[in-house]
Amino acid sequence: MFSKEDIDTLQQLGLEDGLRFVSSKISEGVVFSTSLGQEDQVITDAIFKNDFPIKVFTLDTGRLFYEHYDLLSKNNARYKKKTEVYFPEASDVEKYISGKGINAFYHSVENRKECCFIRKVKPLNRALENAKVWITGLRSEQSENRENMRVLEWDEDRKLYKYNPLIHWTYQDVLNYLEQNKVQELSLHKKGFISIGCQPCTRAIEEGENPRAGRWWWETSQKECGLHSH
Repeated sequence: MFSKEDIDTLQQLGLEDGLRFVSSKISEGVVFSTSLGQEDQVITDAIFKNDFPIKVFTLDTGRLFYEHYDLLSKNNARYKKKTEVYFPEASDVEKYISGKGINAFYHSVENRKECCFIRKVKPLNRALENAKVWITGLRSEQSENRENMRVLEWDEDRKLYKYNPLIHWTYQDVLNYLEQNKVQELSLHKKGFISIGCQPCTRAIEEGENPRAGRWWWETSQKECGLHSH
């Protein structure tokens, strides 16, 4: 689907030109998953204001901050385009809570990963059905697990391409785009929350901490939920 020349081209293109190239190369099945974080707001802005034929969706885990819903509503109003929302299966959530407890994810990494699987991974898999290219807001400096990711990768498990247009962006690049384009963002970012997931699993970080230190802060794991295993 993508030749070596296409991949080399993507390596050289900026955000908007890259999105244009991918969505013109693949006429259907290009999707973007947003968590409404700063990186994802950059990509959402580029997609919506250029009217690229890319489906934008988000996952509502049922444990998000109120600020997520507020920003989602503001996005819909600003761009006059709706972001599709995917939810976990109610039966999965009910079984997990009745069997292990409402906050069982604090008790073990296994419990936490099971919760992430139910609330995030399974809904993501539904959202990616029939997708050919999955666009993400990953950046290499976010964590050690993402340092070796490339602009365009083949996801063997899901049998699709994964396009990471911001993989080589710095955090300052993200902030510059947000400011220059007056992009709306989560008010939580100004309170020390950088990488934001579900409310009970996210805390503000201290100055000098890794951006993902606030995710599952009680763990000494790789700080991943399974959406972007590599």
